[in-house]
Amino acid sequence: MNFNHFTEKLLRWYPIHRRDLPWRATRDPYIIWLSEIILQQTRVAQGLPYFYAFVEKFPTVTQLATAPEDEILRTWQGLGYYSRARNLHACAQEIVNKWEGQFPDKYDKLLELKGVGPYTAAAIASFSYREPVAVVDGNVYRVLSRVFGMAHDIGSHAGKKAFESLANQIIPQGQPDHYNQAIMEFGALQCVPKNPDCPGCPLMENCFAWQNDLVSKLPVKVKKVKVRSRYFIYYHIQVGEFTVINRRGANDIWQGLVDFPMEECQSKDEIQSLQPENLTLFNELSPLGPVFGEIDEKPLKHILTHQRIFASFVKISFRSSQKEALESWARSKDYALADEDRLEGMGKPKLILRYLNQKK
Repeated sequence: MNFNHFTEKLLRWYPIHRRDLPWRATRDPYIIWLSEIILQQTRVAQGLPYFYAFVEKFPTVTQLATAPEDEILRTWQGLGYYSRARNLHACAQEIVNKWEGQFPDKYDKLLELKGVGPYTAAAIASFSYREPVAVVDGNVYRVLSRVFGMAHDIGSHAGKKAFESLANQIIPQGQPDHYNQAIMEFGALQCVPKNPDCPGCPLMENCFAWQNDLVSKLPVKVKKVKVRSRYFIYYHIQVGEFTVINRRGANDIWQGLVDFPMEECQSKDEIQSLQPENLTLFNELSPLGPVFGEIDEKPLKHILTHQRIFASFVKISFRSSQKEALESWARSKDYALADEDRLEGMGKPKLILRYLNQKK
């Protein structure tokens, strides 16, 4: 298909079909950057409430930069991929400290920011500053591979370079912002992964995949993510209104968040046969005084990119008179006690949040 014909079709399609999304009504790089970070690996419907929450709490990059990390993580809670939240905070601080609160206005400079890769840099550069640099995300891979018959593996370095090269050849110099929005929206609404409405597609007549019955085969992704199962026992230890918490450390998928003391089992059978009196931590806590243990009947399942987690929760309760002894034990293990209000204000993994919400 001729490149000009392709862009013209997309630019005519976009104003008619585009969704009314708040970050499309501005050229403010802060709002665009915030939306792009939140929407990485996240559907628009899921990310939209988080976007509004961040804009309300942190209306400027300076307010985001100066906020405590706990507040950032608490606002992000439930969205997953928490390194994005930490990078968001670090990037805001970098913009304030190094760039005097102003986003760089060039693609190459934007790439130097913490957590900003080629896609996000291209989005900010084109949407805010109209720099003609193409965005390449999953939607763009799909549209380009089908329309132009690109069989490169999108999971490979060479494949990504090939798509980036084609995308930057196609992008119109005068309307890079509208074109980038148009091709992403086209992939999200029209050229969808499964069962797209090809007969109703304005690009159908010149689409390589349609002509060659390859719509379901493109784009090509050879490498598949290997997912392993893991089995956790979480200890929900309480004394009065206080709960024992564990702060996740550096190089952890949940770094900076809080959960409960935990140990890992080797199999599903092992976790299903649990009895409180057979648990290591339950026996370790028994010398502190009378202790009551109860295993939650229904384990929770939590899916991550590379892991499938099955978690059982053991609730252990102490009398108020045992608080001092429990607090001393917690300190010796690098745990801490938090009352209900403090725990509510802390960022927690979605798995822990689901458990606590079940208990309300």
